[in-house]
Amino acid sequence: MVHLGPKKPPSRKGSMMDVPRDLLEQIAHLEKIFTVDTAKLKAIVKHFVSELEKGLSKEGGSIPMIPAWVMNMPTGKETGTYLALDMGGTNLRVCEVTLGGNRDFDITQSKYHMPAGMKSGTADQLWDYVAECLESFLKAHHPDKDTCQMHLGFTFSYPCSQDAINRGVLQRWTKGFDIDGVEGHDVQPMLEAALRRRNVPITVTALINDTTGTMVASNYTDPEAIIGSIFGTGCNGAYFDYVKNIPKLEGLTDLDPESPMAINCEYGAFDNEHVILPRTRYDVHIDETSPRPNQQAFEKMISGLYLGEIHRLVMMDLFEQGYIFEKQNIDALREPFSLDTSFLSQIEEDPFENLTEVEDMFQSKFAIKTTEPERKLIRRLAELIGTRAARISACGIAALCKKTGRTRAHAGADGSVFNKYPNFRERGAQALKEIFDWTCEPKDYPIRIQPAEDGSGVGAALIAALTLQRIEQGLPVGLREEFRRKQE
Repeated sequence: MVHLGPKKPPSRKGSMMDVPRDLLEQIAHLEKIFTVDTAKLKAIVKHFVSELEKGLSKEGGSIPMIPAWVMNMPTGKETGTYLALDMGGTNLRVCEVTLGGNRDFDITQSKYHMPAGMKSGTADQLWDYVAECLESFLKAHHPDKDTCQMHLGFTFSYPCSQDAINRGVLQRWTKGFDIDGVEGHDVQPMLEAALRRRNVPITVTALINDTTGTMVASNYTDPEAIIGSIFGTGCNGAYFDYVKNIPKLEGLTDLDPESPMAINCEYGAFDNEHVILPRTRYDVHIDETSPRPNQQAFEKMISGLYLGEIHRLVMMDLFEQGYIFEKQNIDALREPFSLDTSFLSQIEEDPFENLTEVEDMFQSKFAIKTTEPERKLIRRLAELIGTRAARISACGIAALCKKTGRTRAHAGADGSVFNKYPNFRERGAQALKEIFDWTCEPKDYPIRIQPAEDGSGVGAALIAALTLQRIEQGLPVGLREEFRRKQE
């Protein structure tokens, strides 16, 4: 385990007055290693910008920077009814979105459980089940009439390479899937073949990532929203660039250099080389013991999958050194990932001075009795980990704004950490203030991270609408065949 060295304790004031000196020393040390100051934030953003540029280059970099083939933002005047399909790890969600033409929409949706055995079945079983769910949705919501051919936006948030908006070659399964015959293949014709077998009148018009959908959906209701971001189990960002700024497309397309292009950054992979992020020994341990060491370095410090585990590792260390839970059986706490991020949220939200809710939580979940000073240390540790995550998260948004020269922008954000973790938004806003040296009040901050519209529903439908418009106008929605062959 990592050993915490003795550090000078902070002054005794406020709720820490009754905390013993040895615990105050540990709190001071934790504050030192988990605090990211303004200078470090600015250094991270500077390196982030250079890595974004590298990802767009022909040589590439750790951040994939994938052209998403969404080539214009909505005007707000889009109309029509479109379907959206979101294929998650546990459920399928099918939506029918009607765009009203005045930046408004109506949405009807249903969820379908993904059978556990489906994740390791055959490709035909998977796509037939998806087609069956789409068919059930149409029958349930259009029982009295024949449905004309409908256009579908398919949110397929698995690692894919795309050379067109309606094409997506699966690179590898995640989220527990392990189905032969799909990796290395385009998923769009597989789904369409299953739809034809059931005579379901649906065309897969667009295949998207949820982060790109979040950006487009947010822009539809708020024209200042030009970035999409996800802060949940994982993290990611999307933005619009111009073809002329994407060297990896040079020689592979005859698109107008001034044409916009959505970029799915996949920037959870930022700093895989471990150059700039202020990793603690706990972060290093999580990375080295993960299924994919030296990958997703940024994500492992800020996303919901890892925050609880960071907290657990620190508590284990403090126990081994004799600072907390003296002479107690902590076997339940030894289980990796036994403490999730929602647990940290509840710790921070305990409204009582003596943290009795935290006391009950540790007793019921881990059969561990806590003293009030221990609970105050636990609470402070949760605050430090949550604050670090929010501040570092803001660096991705800041880097996208700096790269594109934006001094005013809104970022539409989705994900459980952003939506549910206490004070995450405020802490991220404070980080942006420090990065850009703003002197104004929070209500006047020119760059804001705010709740997003439904990217995998509304966003997917909008992108289907935008794609259909381009097709009807004879505009490209991907590499033309000769350039596709050249790329291959």
